[in-house]
Amino acid sequence: MQRRMLSKEDEAAASNDETEVRREDQDKINQFSRLHQRQMLLEEELKVKAKDKEDLDEVSNELELADEDDKIPYKIGDSFICLPLPEVQELLASATGKIGTDVSLVEEKLGGVREEMQGLKVALYARFGRSINLETS
Repeated sequence: MQRRMLSKEDEAAASNDETEVRREDQDKINQFSRLHQRQMLLEEELKVKAKDKEDLDEVSNELELADEDDKIPYKIGDSFICLPLPEVQELLASATGKIGTDVSLVEEKLGGVREEMQGLKVALYARFGRSINLETS
């Protein structure tokens, strides 16, 4: 992102067109800030869950090559327990399904946050125009 100084004309237009910040405007700006922080947290959570899902899929693919009679170490909590292959595959399938559900929930929350942020952007840009910058990236 390139930053630039305001030209003399832009600076003069901004000073002539200064809009008073009312209490409700400040509340909207604060709400936007909180939503932006929440968006960043949800995006990070989504990355972690997507990585976990990818790891589980990779392990499932590796287990397809294992022998049916093998005992497979499976992590439960902080311990590894050796279980038969079919049981491990069932546990992995349920874990993958749970992570898929979690990913969907996080994506839904993220969509709601983005939608609310967009509404606030529209209201604030309508009030302040170029005097406010609400771009998050």
